[in-house]
Amino acid sequence: MNTLLGGPFSAFAGVDWADKKHDICLQSDGEEVREFDRIAHQPQAIEQWAQSMFERFGGPVAIALELSKGPLVYALQKYDFFVLFPVNAVMLAKYRQAFVPSQAKDDPMDAELALDLLTRHPERFKPLQQQNANMHRLAYSIEQRRLIVRDRVQFY
Repeated sequence: MNTLLGGPFSAFAGVDWADKKHDICLQSDGEEVREFDRIAHQPQAIEQWAQSMFERFGGPVAIALELSKGPLVYALQKYDFFVLFPVNAVMLAKYRQAFVPSQAKDDPMDAELALDLLTRHPERFKPLQQQNANMHRLAYSIEQRRLIVRDRVQFY
């Protein structure tokens, strides 16, 4: 099992978030081959993907994603076998620019680049700390309020 920041991981994933779907790049520990997947931005799809990851790998899975908060992060944080590593969006954009001078954005490639950053430069990333249940509920409520206010502003 590969270790990253002192923890053993059975697999690594890079996730590119979007409002309707999420692109995923997955690499098993000790393997060079990377797999690509796409899941819908729906609780059932995220739940099904998480269960398949647990059934397949069992152990901890390191996930690199461009977010440190939001619905996807909150959905993934409820699983003990996921360790989330936020990747700075600017860092990812600069990394993409180094390999794609045209600056063309491609979601599956961004997922792979996030995974690449995490596996090649693990010292640059700290795992996202789990929130206790009360803080998680509060953050969720604040996010919901923010969405309601945004919707209300759009109507006026």
